Amino acid sequence: MCEDCLHAMPPITGGLCAICGERLVSPFAFSAEGHSAESGEALCGLCRRLEPPYVKATAYGSYESGLRELIHLLKYNQVRPAANVLGRMLAEAIEDLQPLFSAGEVLVVPVPLHSRKLRQREFNQSELIARAAFKIKSAGFQLSANMLKRCRETKSQIGLSRHQRRENIRGAFVVARPSEVVGREVLVVDDVFTTGTTVSECARVLRRAGATKVYVATVARTLKTEAQHAIRGSEAEVRLTMAAAG
Repeated sequence: MCEDCLHAMPPITGGLCAICGERLVSPFAFSAEGHSAESGEALCGLCRRLEPPYVKATAYGSYESGLRELIHLLKYNQVRPAANVLGRMLAEAIEDLQPLFSAGEVLVVPVPLHSRKLRQREFNQSELIARAAFKIKSAGFQLSANMLKRCRETKSQIGLSRHQRRENIRGAFVVARPSEVVGREVLVVDDVFTTGTTVSECARVLRRAGATKVYVATVARTLKTEAQHAIRGSEAEVRLTMAAAG
């Protein structure tokens, strides 16, 4: 894992939604109707119709090729040094949010795993990546790895519609110590942003617990042009996991 990894996996470029970070593939997205009334920034169709519970989501790179393989090395092959490179990428992604943070300390909350999956994997990849990132940029942040708890297991999101994904994940998270969230800005961190359902649910429960604003930062995100490839890859992963389990 070296400096060349960052050059081989460049950050996302091009026109992106100012809220969720989705790629704007339609010329309409840049028209007057596709802009936020407050900021004039371009928004995707979904964020225009339904504002997410977070202020802004950002990601370092697209969930494909080398970056996807690096994340898989950590998650499925337990190559823990990969977390250091992914942490540097997460730190770069957070730079995009820096101008939005207030002067106070931002509470950093990794997306949790259910206890059964945590026992199987032996680590939460989002927490490892976050710890690596905040070795680089710790000033102004407070990492709270156990602030969110996944209180129930959810079935695989593969093949579910957006509405089904929301219903599947709803109620899966609880805030362990609400008093520490009240009046705070919170940064939710995860390895991959696929449809945003999981981080949106995390943001929703944090807002309900009293967080003033919630932001999201991930190492990678699925963009429209790579969506079908990522879904096919995820389905293959499930098949391989099931085969390995016997």
